[in-house]
Amino acid sequence: MSTNVESVSQPKQLSNVIETVEKQQQRNIAVDAYRGFVMLLMMGEVLQFSRVAHSFPNNPIWQFLSFNQSHVEWAGMSLHDTIQPGFTFLVGVALPYSLRSRQRKGEGFNRMLGHTIWRSFVLVALGFFLRSMNSPMTNFTFEDTLTQIGLGYTLAFLLTFARPRWQWISFAGLLFAYWLAWALYPAPGADFPWASVGVPANWHHLYTGFASHWNKNSNLGQAFDVRFLNILPRPSRFLFNDGGYLTLSFIPTLGTMLLGLAAGRWSLESAPNIPMRKFLLAGTALVAAGLLFHFTGICPIVKRIWTPSWTLFSGGVCFFFLAAFSWVIDVRKHRGFAFPLVVVGMNSIAAYLIAHLFEEFVQSSFRIHLGASALNILGPALEPLLLGALTLISYWLILYWMFKKRIFVRI
Repeated sequence: MSTNVESVSQPKQLSNVIETVEKQQQRNIAVDAYRGFVMLLMMGEVLQFSRVAHSFPNNPIWQFLSFNQSHVEWAGMSLHDTIQPGFTFLVGVALPYSLRSRQRKGEGFNRMLGHTIWRSFVLVALGFFLRSMNSPMTNFTFEDTLTQIGLGYTLAFLLTFARPRWQWISFAGLLFAYWLAWALYPAPGADFPWASVGVPANWHHLYTGFASHWNKNSNLGQAFDVRFLNILPRPSRFLFNDGGYLTLSFIPTLGTMLLGLAAGRWSLESAPNIPMRKFLLAGTALVAAGLLFHFTGICPIVKRIWTPSWTLFSGGVCFFFLAAFSWVIDVRKHRGFAFPLVVVGMNSIAAYLIAHLFEEFVQSSFRIHLGASALNILGPALEPLLLGALTLISYWLILYWMFKKRIFVRI
């Protein structure tokens, strides 16, 4: 990229910078902006809306912000719950673009497959590394976003070569087989020892009837993890995951990647036009199907265990987000709006690592060098917000510097 990024500080030239990046790197800027939005939601955890909301319990605005910066306890969705499916969906969107770029460079299938397997391995390893930072030994756990993507990425790559019909058949077959396996696994009985799997007595999210197959830590995925994770070295025996997260969730997560793959394929086939109608129809159909299965009790919408209904519902939401970003950026040509997001979206792996590795260092630096009086200038209740805002700005400036220096972390 030979763009003179120094001119980015001038608002009138932001659109030109975006167009130059798009032409020189053949990138879908709406996809980069959507990815940047997803990563900013993740990095924005440092704003600590929940702590601020605790200080203002009767303020509906802070309660709303707190809810949407937290994961729901079980069923449903907050804005924060759209981060992982959005990131996963966009991995699928990028696959057709990556394949086209590599084919134009003359790369053969074996070379591309080898790189894909390596990428999958690195993603899984990065997940282990990030989950082990405060552990006495390597924490072999598979629920991290990067690990979940890595486990299914190679298969998604292989399906990129299949005809669209077979991609959709694979998607439907994958979700149905996963649903059936859970439905056939025995549901917890009336005397199930919930306390032994970390479910408190006052837990208000237990399903009854057929939907009970998807209750927390009493399902097929939990049984698999008790067997599988205890084969690996660990400081103590695995009993349950506090949040209910599971290794096997990578299977329906692959379904989310396949939805992204369809979106990326449609975008390439329609270029330079935007397949807005397909995005909106797909989003509507997927959300409606997810809600239908949820409210009929066939399969609840639960992000923590990535139920097939969650794959459908969250996939529909991802299509809506992609349609919105495509409309604003590509149809309405509001390119200046996209630039702050593109800076993050073009370096999503770096952004992910910065958010996980730099928080303590950045915030302790502000506490040391600014002092308590400066950080409490808005009052003690808003101190977490001010410190978080300074941290988030620091993250963005690091990524902006990397953008200017053309430093992009790739796997």
